[in-house]
Amino acid sequence: CPVVLAPKNSSVAMPPPADIVKVAIEWPGAFPKLMEIDQKKPLSSIIKEVCDGWSLANHDQFALQYADSSIFYITEKNRNEIKNGAILRLTTSPAQNAQQLHERIQSSSMDAKLEALKDLANYSRDITFAQEFINLDGISLLTQMVESGTERYQKLQKIMKPCFGDMLSFTLTAFVELMDHGIVSWDTFSVAFIKKIASYVNKFASDISILQRSLAILESMVLNSHDLYQKVAQEITIGQLIPHLQGTDQEIQTYTIAVINALFLKAPDDKRQEMANILAQKQLRSIILTHVIRTQRAINNEMAHQLYVLQVLTFNLLEDRMMTKMDPQDQAQRDIIFELRRIAFDAESEPNNSSGSMEKRKSMYTRDYKKLGFINHVNPAMDFTQTPPGMLALDNMLYFAKHHQDAYIRIVLENSSREDKHECPFGRSSIELTKMLCEILKVGELPSETCNDFHPMFFTHDRSFEEFFCICIQLLNKTWKEMRATSEDFNKARKRVMQVVKEQIMRALTTKPSSLDQFKSKLQNLSYTEILKIRQSERMNQEDFQSRPILELKEKIQPEILELIKQQRLNRLVEGTCFRKLNSRRRQDKFWYCRLSPNHKVLHYGDLEESPQGEVPHDSLQDKLPVADIKAVVTGKDCPHMKEKGALKQNKEVLELAFSILYDSSGQLNFIAPDKHEYCVWTDGLNALLGKDMLSDLTRNDLDTLLSMEIKLRLLDLENIQIPDAPPPIPKEPSNYDFVYDCN
Repeated sequence: CPVVLAPKNSSVAMPPPADIVKVAIEWPGAFPKLMEIDQKKPLSSIIKEVCDGWSLANHDQFALQYADSSIFYITEKNRNEIKNGAILRLTTSPAQNAQQLHERIQSSSMDAKLEALKDLANYSRDITFAQEFINLDGISLLTQMVESGTERYQKLQKIMKPCFGDMLSFTLTAFVELMDHGIVSWDTFSVAFIKKIASYVNKFASDISILQRSLAILESMVLNSHDLYQKVAQEITIGQLIPHLQGTDQEIQTYTIAVINALFLKAPDDKRQEMANILAQKQLRSIILTHVIRTQRAINNEMAHQLYVLQVLTFNLLEDRMMTKMDPQDQAQRDIIFELRRIAFDAESEPNNSSGSMEKRKSMYTRDYKKLGFINHVNPAMDFTQTPPGMLALDNMLYFAKHHQDAYIRIVLENSSREDKHECPFGRSSIELTKMLCEILKVGELPSETCNDFHPMFFTHDRSFEEFFCICIQLLNKTWKEMRATSEDFNKARKRVMQVVKEQIMRALTTKPSSLDQFKSKLQNLSYTEILKIRQSERMNQEDFQSRPILELKEKIQPEILELIKQQRLNRLVEGTCFRKLNSRRRQDKFWYCRLSPNHKVLHYGDLEESPQGEVPHDSLQDKLPVADIKAVVTGKDCPHMKEKGALKQNKEVLELAFSILYDSSGQLNFIAPDKHEYCVWTDGLNALLGKDMLSDLTRNDLDTLLSMEIKLRLLDLENIQIPDAPPPIPKEPSNYDFVYDCN
């Protein structure tokens, strides 16, 4: 094989060193400078070199930023993100900028002060600047401005009210951004400052930006400091918050519910029920139902999350009763059981003045308790000593007996009169059902930081859990009869019936019924027979066609299906996804967008001010990452941002949505997917780009579904024909071929 050598004088293009980045640097009033940055050199020496090129002294007072609208400084920590072709600008250093803004916001000129506060609100988003400004005691300066603001500028409010509103809005925005970095503790703020922020919730209710930031500050105070919770709880009342839910701005409604949730979450155990009673008096549930859930607007993810949190916290009020054992000696508790017996068998009760009534009544009570389905017929109180569900089960039974009396009597009498051993014991079933409903609704568990799974139907009734139980106990009785379960072996029967009932409830809940009546209708369409059909259909989809020829066909077409899934994943990466930058507060959400180029060679990404509507074009995303530079994709606890943030590391939900792209020597791109589906799409797509297998649950489900569909399509002509495990035998050759006719 001949070897072709390049001519001696010809130049062969060599790839640039990995540590050299070619950039353009701008400086006001000068032509941009093209230069190569050596990433091995200290950043200070690079800035000195740039300053020397323009004959600028005091290079330590300068820094580099990207030339676009970004205000984020380039530091030793993030310098590896600089890409070839980037346009940078030389600007004042964070320390110098912080000093200048610290002086400017104290200007006597209102116009200069307003412009300075606007700049401060913008620059405070950068942690490098924030650290320098905080070092100048900037937080204290802002709090003093807030505390003295209204008194100092009373005349200004009358003469230049919009100007004052803007100044206050920028001041609060800067404060929120600075505190969001977690550098300063929330425990340092005075009662005067809290009073002022709380007053803005009423005073500036018409100014959306001031109201929004005031609510955000109050929520952060409550969530981040026990002492501040007590102070905020004294300054802000539910009555002050409720009117903000009756407006039309969904963002203000979201912030308002977030503050209510924070107060609810941090309230001492003995105060939570009191707060729940206040919320009930203020008709919070019906206001949310009318002005949030049943409006024409779609509920965004953050609102859905806050409604979910409120739902969880409301159900968690049941935990105390769920974990309380019945005291067999407590007469008030025993009276509840007497009331259950009285409502069910009142017509059969004997007069108290009959002779020998004590013995007869005792015998009658034992008989009735047996009919009610208790395990301990002599002392039913012993049935409620197991936690969970504890006294909550008895509460549910009494509610059902009082508020759905006809259904209660029918269930009890119907089962107590049966002699075929197929009765459904009401007492034992109610205890088991209450425990199961607590597990379904996760009573006693803290709300997840990322879950949006709220159920509108639970906002339609003040006693939604009890009503939920009443519907489900009737379902259980119906399913028990349909399954012909027997109480002779209650444990086996219970497990079988409860398994079906749980499936019926979960399937109905997934449809997100808008009311309890709609939930009841969904259950009517999910009879035991229907559940069997659904199971059979799902089993056929999962387990059907297990003969060897079909398995061979599956193996043959599986690569085609996997390629189809791969293309779908890559197409989704090309469309891109908006990711949230989770922080300790969630209120001041930061967003960024990432998408794959159509040729699958480059990832484009960049920060966004707000969640986008639709796709974000490539040219608006300032950062790039060549796919060829990606070294690995890691997930969960292996992600760098999960190792760094202890709070997030402990959160299982966030951990399950985290993944990172590792590139170069120490470069990383960290993600927290908006949901499990997007997590699977992106991890699959990135693995496909790297030539690795797609291993997510979504891929397995898609593969099973598409394989099943493809096989069914190919076997349409063989419907109702038994497919043999082995091919039929080849027939013997005929004795002659006289029957063959030659057409030619």
